[in-house]
Amino acid sequence: MGNHQTIQSVRGMNDWGPVQSQQLQLIEQQAINVFAQANYLKTRLPILEQTELFSRGVGNATDIVEKELYSFADRNEQLLSLRPEGTAGLVRALIQNGWWQQGQVVRYQYLGPMFRRERPQKGRYRQFTQFGAEVFGGSQPIIDSELIQLSYEWFKRLGLNKNIKLHINTIGKLEDRKRYRAALIEYLQPFESQLDEDSQRRLQTNPLRILDSKIESTQQILQNAPKLKEFLSQESEEHFSQVLQCLETVGIEYHIDSHLVRGLDYYNDTVFEWVTDQLGSQGTVCGGGRYDGLVEELGGRTCPACGFAAGLERIEALLEVTSPAEESSQTDIYVICQHAKLSGVALKLSSQVRNLMPDIQVLCDSQLGSMKGQFKRADKSGAKIALIIGEEEYNAESVVIKPLRDERQQQLILLSNLNKILPTYFT
Repeated sequence: MGNHQTIQSVRGMNDWGPVQSQQLQLIEQQAINVFAQANYLKTRLPILEQTELFSRGVGNATDIVEKELYSFADRNEQLLSLRPEGTAGLVRALIQNGWWQQGQVVRYQYLGPMFRRERPQKGRYRQFTQFGAEVFGGSQPIIDSELIQLSYEWFKRLGLNKNIKLHINTIGKLEDRKRYRAALIEYLQPFESQLDEDSQRRLQTNPLRILDSKIESTQQILQNAPKLKEFLSQESEEHFSQVLQCLETVGIEYHIDSHLVRGLDYYNDTVFEWVTDQLGSQGTVCGGGRYDGLVEELGGRTCPACGFAAGLERIEALLEVTSPAEESSQTDIYVICQHAKLSGVALKLSSQVRNLMPDIQVLCDSQLGSMKGQFKRADKSGAKIALIIGEEEYNAESVVIKPLRDERQQQLILLSNLNKILPTYFT
């Protein structure tokens, strides 16, 4: 026996087995389908970006940039980072590749791994998969509502619509928040020593983030704090009112959450989250909002924008709670051959059947051996039928179809008739 120590995965970067991978694939595919139907075009973006993109696009005063980026200098001393979120990279691509022109409204979706070096816990990992959808060029309230409605449709197709609740708020314009920020700091300063450590740090750099603190003592202090809605312009109030009216028309219930904010200056007006009470502290499964200032912040022209992102592992964790998946074989047809010298013929037949019936899963026996052993494996696979090739069948250019799950008799058919007869077993 060797003395080599086994190598473990990096903390917070997980392996996903067949059951969870199947669930994640279902989640991904439903998201892609829902948004593709609404003309959200697919994009594929780099995992690695210049660190400056996130310090400008996410903000130096955020936990993501201050504590969570995976960053390093390459051979040319260029500072690079693994992406912690997808919006900044998509905006960079939009500007660099000219994916948006003045007067257009364009819709994009993305999917892929993100990386944050934060404390791992269930539903929060250092490598996670994020699906996002973004709309550029439109400032109308219907766009905010469309993103919410489509995300709801996604959760509905997953059977989760009764397990989540929409939290929504408006944070107004930058000028509104500047006035509110000053009032909030003035109110909180006498309580500074009583605030939790993160809130003390945020008091001067990012005070609006204090509002969504999860610390009970901080929330007690905030009970009598000035409210952002008292500082909103009429334009922002009207925008929010129209968003809510759209949601009511499409039948989506909502909860106005005055503590739901974004700490960055380029965010404005609508912010929203889909929240569940079945995942403990990691209850937010999706978050988004309007960010009309980000494209300009990253060097582009003024461009209104709105979007959201969702962590797929957290949605998978919610599915585990609400409707646990079981590992199940999807094998439909099991191909058996009598002798090893016919294994090439079996492979060819398997390929022909897959091309003939693309939605059918075909498993070709690879262990060979006795026919009895192959039939045992065919039965264990859960396959509906077996296709059997022996010397006689090969010489007669034919194949035996043997049902494994019903009382029908096996039959010998010519390979030339396979395309007519085989599909009848799956109708």
